[in-house]
Amino acid sequence: MSGLRVDDARVTYPGTPPVEAVRGVSFDVGPGEIVALLGPSGCGKSSLLSAVVGVTPLAGGTVAWDGEDLARVPVHRRGFGLVFQDGQLFPHLTVAANVAFGLEMAGVPRASREARVAELLAMVGLEELGGRAVTELSGGQRQRVALARSLAPRPRLLALDEPLSSLDADLRGRLAVDVRDLLRATGTTGLVVTHDPAEADVMADRVLRMEDGLLV
Repeated sequence: MSGLRVDDARVTYPGTPPVEAVRGVSFDVGPGEIVALLGPSGCGKSSLLSAVVGVTPLAGGTVAWDGEDLARVPVHRRGFGLVFQDGQLFPHLTVAANVAFGLEMAGVPRASREARVAELLAMVGLEELGGRAVTELSGGQRQRVALARSLAPRPRLLALDEPLSSLDADLRGRLAVDVRDLLRATGTTGLVVTHDPAEADVMADRVLRMEDGLLV
């Protein structure tokens, strides 16, 4: 199958005995599909997401893209983007410079970089704020910048780890729709971690529920 395939994924953390955070999980995410991993805190969903993108090593099982096992592929070569709960923007850079960062590191020419940044800022509704410091933005605006920055290199999969949980309920509801629409508009495959059933239903084409390290 093309897209993402996770087979019997296991994630453990050191301890006596070792903590088994993910206990043999298997699922697919098709190209352009948005899948949510839904469950309470501590159920293993963020550990599973980290293993998919390569931040956390697998203790067992495989993660593959288009049939290629990614075990020996480092994080920066997987072609996956990652959006965290707090955005993790660079406070000393402007909005535009944050969005352009990955493109600059990849050696994309300046004109192409600027065109891509302008395109994405328009898509997230921040086209007038490119020169502003990110420290001057609201929480919702900062998450939009983080999303644009992650989409700038055209990732084949975007992983979102509780991307809206730090925002108030009303803003969360509106941004959930915006993020879903943006992923669909760009044809980006999405894997979203959330503890909010309503958010999962809005953002995802399919919801997978986790409990105690397993899909249920």
